[in-house]
Amino acid sequence: MRRAALVTVGIALLAAGCGARSNKPFTAKGTIGCLKAKHFAVTTDPTQVGFIAAFADNGGIRATPQDGNVVTLAFTKDETTVADTEKAFKAHASAGLRPHFSDVVRTNRNAVMVWTTTPTGDDDHTVQSCLAP
Repeated sequence: MRRAALVTVGIALLAAGCGARSNKPFTAKGTIGCLKAKHFAVTTDPTQVGFIAAFADNGGIRATPQDGNVVTLAFTKDETTVADTEKAFKAHASAGLRPHFSDVVRTNRNAVMVWTTTPTGDDDHTVQSCLAP
């Protein structure tokens, strides 16, 4: 009986802690350290991240993994502003990229990520897993 109670308490603690997801928006500040630790070259310099990401409410990042496929991340105010930011990126994309824009854009909560070319699964996963408040 006592063992069953301990197991139940353990499961409840796991559900409340480890698996819980934050609703806080992702930020450039919270994400940058992880990307650097994963060996991405990273900048937040507004002249390098581009106009859209530079003025995003929660910051912007330009990150380059070892394979050289650059990703620009714009951290919007919240999920309600993602579509507008995605549209802005598409409107300012090169004419050759616009028809394939869906291949290079990713969104996750309030983060909009635009790659130079379709990312590898590993690069995409790394960036997605580094997103943090």
